[in-house]
Amino acid sequence: MRYYKLSALMLALVLLVSLGACKPAAADPTDQPTEGAAETVPPTEEPTQEPTNKPAETETIAPPLDMRLAVLSGPTGIGAAKLLDNIDNDQSALLGAGNYSYKIYTDNSELVAGLTNGEIDIATMASNVAVNLYNKTDGGVKIIAVGTLGVLHILEGGGGTSINSVEDLRGKTIYSAGEGANPEYILRYLLQESGLEIGTDVEVVFADATEISAKLLSGEIECAMLPVPAATAAIAKSEGQVRAAIDVTEAWDALETGSQVIMTAVVARAEFLESHPESVNLFLRDYEASIDYVNNNIDDAAELVAGYGLTPSAAIAKLAIPQCHLAFIAGNDMMSAISDYLIALYAIDPASVGGSLPDDSIYYTAS
Repeated sequence: MRYYKLSALMLALVLLVSLGACKPAAADPTDQPTEGAAETVPPTEEPTQEPTNKPAETETIAPPLDMRLAVLSGPTGIGAAKLLDNIDNDQSALLGAGNYSYKIYTDNSELVAGLTNGEIDIATMASNVAVNLYNKTDGGVKIIAVGTLGVLHILEGGGGTSINSVEDLRGKTIYSAGEGANPEYILRYLLQESGLEIGTDVEVVFADATEISAKLLSGEIECAMLPVPAATAAIAKSEGQVRAAIDVTEAWDALETGSQVIMTAVVARAEFLESHPESVNLFLRDYEASIDYVNNNIDDAAELVAGYGLTPSAAIAKLAIPQCHLAFIAGNDMMSAISDYLIALYAIDPASVGGSLPDDSIYYTAS
């Protein structure tokens, strides 16, 4: 009897141990489910990584560049003709980086307004206007390159051949376009340095270029100073009665004062330049290539120039391009060339450069 009681007790103990062995063990957090095993429900603790609802810092893409170029119609814009063509045909170095657009303007005042209100980033404009804008905006623009030297020519009408030097202007009345702008100051400097006094040795009458051309063609006036392509057009229409008597750029150089005529400057808004210096450098590369193309491919370039309305016709453009003295100057060479020219203008009339010569901060020389 005692045997059975002991057996029953042993059986109860075995059952108790068996039940304890069937109780699930606590899961080891380092255990990984074996292949084919059902995944366990993840714990409700906080995730160790932040949600990736925005690109990682290394994948951030810079906003597209939006460069807005302004080109002044006439000789100031002729050197940019190939650049405009490259933009239209997706061949510019800057294309693909964003929106590279351009607009052609007819007056410097439009460029001044666009640069001041931030609608224009880079512009080709009259050099003295660029300096005035720099002074007016307390350094809001910088000159980044030179595009054109001199485009002025003194013409003799009536089939005459008596004017061949500045000295030959003594006793004459000169009709000139560009009062209050580069042409006036250049003419005054040229006459002064040649020993001719306005009002005593020569008379100067300022008028609109269209009016001057008409009077030359009609024989009403004998002598005039006009810029290319207006000068070129007057000669072409005159049937031999109007000729280019003096290239003003060459006459200035003959004075050997150490300065040279710089009529066109390329400027950039200082804020844009600071934000996109590499893009501005690419633009300068494009602009230099454009000037080189226009100078060395006159026939094809003339078609582009006329096509963009920079001159009245391709025939006029073909004659005008060699007379424009197109030149690309940047960096320290540009700084030296323009500063000497501005000193000459300031000597004639401080108002020509806004009342004071600019400091060196006006020049961008890091290209």
